[in-house]
Amino acid sequence: MKALYEQVYQALKQDIVSGKYKAGDRVPSEKELSEDFRVSRITSKKALEKLVEDGTVYRQRGKGTFVSGDQAASRIVQDNERKPLFGLIVTAFDDTYGTKLISSIEEASDGKCFVILKRSLGQPTKEERMIKELLEFGVDGLLIYPAEAEHYSSEILKMVVNRFPFVLIDRCFKGVAATSVSSDNTAAAKMGVEYLFGLGHEHVGIVSPRAIGITTVEDRLDGIVQAYAERNAVVDRQLWLTAIESTQPSSEATMEQDIELIKRHLVRNPHITALFAMEYNIAVLAKRAAEQLGLRVPEDLSILCFDGPEPSLQSWNFTRILQDEKALGNLAIQWLLEMMEGKFTNRQDFLPATLVEGNSVIANIAASKSVSS
Repeated sequence: MKALYEQVYQALKQDIVSGKYKAGDRVPSEKELSEDFRVSRITSKKALEKLVEDGTVYRQRGKGTFVSGDQAASRIVQDNERKPLFGLIVTAFDDTYGTKLISSIEEASDGKCFVILKRSLGQPTKEERMIKELLEFGVDGLLIYPAEAEHYSSEILKMVVNRFPFVLIDRCFKGVAATSVSSDNTAAAKMGVEYLFGLGHEHVGIVSPRAIGITTVEDRLDGIVQAYAERNAVVDRQLWLTAIESTQPSSEATMEQDIELIKRHLVRNPHITALFAMEYNIAVLAKRAAEQLGLRVPEDLSILCFDGPEPSLQSWNFTRILQDEKALGNLAIQWLLEMMEGKFTNRQDFLPATLVEGNSVIANIAASKSVSS
């Protein structure tokens, strides 16, 4: 029995030979073929690619696939079509996180594929619209850094059902068979708490965005709980402030509002000796809040965070846990290219993070004195 894509190929070629589709006519798209023949998008794509290879049809980006009338013209179009076109959707990016990720994707794609970059600004509706637009434009696959939303996009679910090639970056949807590559946020946060414990910080305050749905924040909070559990210590959630909003792309909250939140949190919990910020920009807000209260960082309050710009030898730097953005980008492109070759496996990979010491964390002197005495 012939492979499914061969059956679709033969059926469509017969329609062209019989005159149903004449030279210059547009033939059904990948989506239309997948629906008509009840096959995956990968299958319909391979059928169309085989028709392109034998010169029966030619493809035009954003317009569709057409019956060839001029073999030379179709070969020219074929040459331009050899490298796949991918869409990359991110929430936002800056030098604290995202820029190195995009750079690594650009480097990994060089000579292998083309990439269109879009920003959703953390808005689920905008992300969904961008996915639709890129699919209609005719991209061969998608790289998606999903918006921080409670529910994943219906367009993502459609791609799972249709087996359309896409890779999630730095996110993992529970219960959805989608390929993803992300940092091991649970292990990274656990490492951070253990580092603070090792320096004598028993009362660690946690400062994070609102933990909703699929965000990496949830995994980081789980890692913190695990660190306490392995130490046989009780998690004091009174020391947690999980309501920071101004650092999120789609938020209308101001930095001043969040600084006031952190200041009130520190005043209510004067025994906190260290803050663990789930994002770099939150650490910046925490430092400002501490300074406005007359607290010195790190002498009076240590601050540990995730990510951030490249450390400078000439300036003050936060102690931070760095995600391997370069490895994330390289792996995402690699998997998407493998999907284009028919290696369609739903896999999830978690990459380790690294702790880089800066100037924002020191040992808890009070704890050190109590131990020595």
